[in-house]
Amino acid sequence: MDISERIDVEVRARLDQFRQLVGPKGLSGIKDIPERRRRQAELAGPVAPEDVEVHDFPVPHGKPVRVHVYRPRASTRSAPCIYYIHGGGMVTGSATGDHRKTLRLAQATCCVVASVEYRLAPENPYPAALDDCYAGLTGITGRHRELGIDSDRTGLYGTSAGGGLAAAVALLSRDRGGPAIAYQMLVSPMLDDQSSSPSAVTNTGFGAWSREANIQSWQALLGQDFGTDRVSPYAAPARATDLTGLPPTYIDVGDLDLFRDEAVDFARRLSWAGVPVELHVYPGGIHGGENLAPEAELNRRIRGYRHDALHRALRPETPAD
Repeated sequence: MDISERIDVEVRARLDQFRQLVGPKGLSGIKDIPERRRRQAELAGPVAPEDVEVHDFPVPHGKPVRVHVYRPRASTRSAPCIYYIHGGGMVTGSATGDHRKTLRLAQATCCVVASVEYRLAPENPYPAALDDCYAGLTGITGRHRELGIDSDRTGLYGTSAGGGLAAAVALLSRDRGGPAIAYQMLVSPMLDDQSSSPSAVTNTGFGAWSREANIQSWQALLGQDFGTDRVSPYAAPARATDLTGLPPTYIDVGDLDLFRDEAVDFARRLSWAGVPVELHVYPGGIHGGENLAPEAELNRRIRGYRHDALHRALRPETPAD
């Protein structure tokens, strides 16, 4: 059987439409990164953010980082906070582009959501994005009273490249004695710069995200360190050898996602290190499938599990919706 025939039916229908619009290889087939950004923004359409606060925080050796803050309608003083890191392979995407997602996340979880606008590669290679994400987190938690959030109930939420950055922020915060992180949720996380696992080789070419685009992104992020032993575990968390002391972790990934094996391996090693882990591997799921078909039954179910986990971790005193 052609592996693409195992893709969830609703997701595959939207993927076929997407490829007709963009080309057989999807956005990942556009090798020129600025052009890929332009095309992605064009497809997303205009965004007019409402119900959002904007805060800027200082970054060592860089311009201030901007964080967008979303409040649920039922927000109270000292609400839990979800620190959201968008995806895009380290080279595309934006907090503004994920506005609708973060607004819905705030309303669904009754948590304050803080979404960081980090710098992108290749113009800003490692550690620029990590510096921005860490500075945004320290800024938000450092002003928690003013912002009305509970610094003891702050969780990380990262998708794809954002999942890799969230894992790196957790490592960095542990090692620097930084902000306390109550929970981390890693959604199809981009963790391994070597891109050599069986799933990275097999689960590619569907038109959503490819191994070739993934390697190009790691090259853009790492520059001359790509392919060497000099790569830091803060750049590629799959390289971390000590995972003790990290926050309880939720990981989900599709079984047809090229990041499947690195996500499962990271979950296994976290568990070996004594970290409580909840892992979901979804049959028929591909990388980016939720963006393609957000209302597919599979993706509604996936979001339901995530929201329930966030309620349990950050709002244990209230029942999940």
